[in-house]
Amino acid sequence: MRQTPEGTSVGVDDPYAFVDRCEYLTDDGRCRYAVEHGHNDPGFARERRRDDLRCPAADPHGEWEWSDCPKFRSRTHGDECIRCGLSAHRQAHDDSRPLLEEHHLEYPDDDRRELSHEITVSLCRWCHAKVHQSWARVDDDASPDAEALAAREQRRSDEQSEAGFATAADRYDDE
Repeated sequence: MRQTPEGTSVGVDDPYAFVDRCEYLTDDGRCRYAVEHGHNDPGFARERRRDDLRCPAADPHGEWEWSDCPKFRSRTHGDECIRCGLSAHRQAHDDSRPLLEEHHLEYPDDDRRELSHEITVSLCRWCHAKVHQSWARVDDDASPDAEALAAREQRRSDEQSEAGFATAADRYDDE
């Protein structure tokens, strides 16, 4: 199983198995990185422009896999934990810790000591801790922890009580 630079588990054998598509891929199969960030790597941008900006990893008959692309990135902004399904419940104007966290599946290569690709998924805090601190895998069939469900329900309850109507006289007792 893959590990972080500190040696803890990331919970997967192949991070690319959790990738739907590259963030730089347009709907018509072109590389947006070459257009928007080509100045950072002119050689890469020039090569993509020669091929009409076609992404060789997105083409089913292409010569690349996602892992072959030097500019590949896949970050999730999911609304639920991919392991247990706990849904996010953010509270406006509150700085409490979010229920979901970004979990990195890919870390720097041992040989090059540089970030190879950025691949992240959403995990709830409880699954995130289990993956890093034990044998748990990202693709386990898991249910949300009781503590996780309680935290989400408390947020819903707080939200509902805040949305309820109360007159100014009831809210601000002028003595």
